[in-house]
Order: sequence, then structure tokens, then C-alpha cells
Amino acid sequence: MPLPGWNPLAPVLQTVAAFSRHLLIAPDAGPDDHRLRPLLSLSLSPPPPPSPPPEIAKEKDAKAAPLTKEEVGRATWMLLHTIAAQFPDEPTRQQKRDAKELMHIISRLYPCKECAEHFKEVLKANPVQAGSQAEFSQWLCYVHNVVNRSLGKPIFPCQRVTARWGKLDCPERSCDLEGTSDIMAS
Repeated sequence: MPLPGWNPLAPVLQTVAAFSRHLLIAPDAGPDDHRLRPLLSLSLSPPPPPSPPPEIAKEKDAKAAPLTKEEVGRATWMLLHTIAAQFPDEPTRQQKRDAKELMHIISRLYPCKECAEHFKEVLKANPVQAGSQAEFSQWLCYVHNVVNRSLGKPIFPCQRVTARWGKLDCPERSCDLEGTSDIMAS
């Protein structure tokens, strides 16, 4: 009875691999020539994954660092403005409730506690307006500017919100969180 994990072809594969080390693709190559490699390479274990070029490795290392407060803020505002731009012109009662609840959830779960507390105050002074796409987009632009003023940042002209955010060019069935596999993998 063979041992567990034993491959009956192992001796044959090892012999072929040893022999192939003597068959070269470029027999006229010098010792440093990249063509100087075995014609055939066999292994009983999977080969290690190729290492990425140095510039890609550095880029991955940079992405592995935690996001800054500013990066999280920019990403959050981008998401919210995109949601507002996609909001229906005539939302259902549930969509209106969802928009309001989203803002309140963000004020409770936002990763920067100081920012979350400030956003709660902004919401208290400026209740969510989600009666239509235009109303929701304008309200969001207004509260974004409230936050920007408190941070000493420039104010965005809300009459340009549609030009800046507009509707996504995304057929209904193809907007299935594209790119999330890249984000989740990193």
C-alpha cells in the first residue's frame, strides 16, 4: 500500500527534470544570458508566484497603509455625491427614508469620531432633504459646504453640482459594485 501523499510518478518526473537541466534553449549563450535556462522544468510542488516588478511592489506597499482622515473624507463625499446624483427624480417613501437613514448611519458609524459628532450637529441644524434628485443633491452640496467652511476649505458652487457629479453612465444591470474585488483584495 503506497504512503499517503506519495506520487508514483515522482521518480520519473525527478529524472526528467534533472535531464532537462542539461538541455538549453540557447546552447550558444554566455553564462549571463537570460536564454540560458532549462528546456523543461518539472516540479512536484507548484512554482512560487512571480515577484512583481519593483514599481508595482512599492505601489502595493503604499496602498497597504491605512487611509488618512482626509482620504476617507474625500471618498465618503464622493460616494454621497454620486448617490445623490443617481437618486430618483420622484423617489418612493422608502427611498426618501433610506437617504435620511444613510446620513444618520454615517453620523453614527463614521470612522473619525470627531467628524461623526460634527456631522450629527450639521444634520440636526440641516435636516436631510430628499424629495427629489435635485433637492437631495443641492442639500448634500449645502451640507458639504457647511463642513468645508468649518475646515477652512473652499466652498463649491452648488449650481454646478449636476455638472460635477451628473448621472453615472451605467446601465441598471451593470452597476454591480464594479471594482470591489480589487478593493477587497488589497
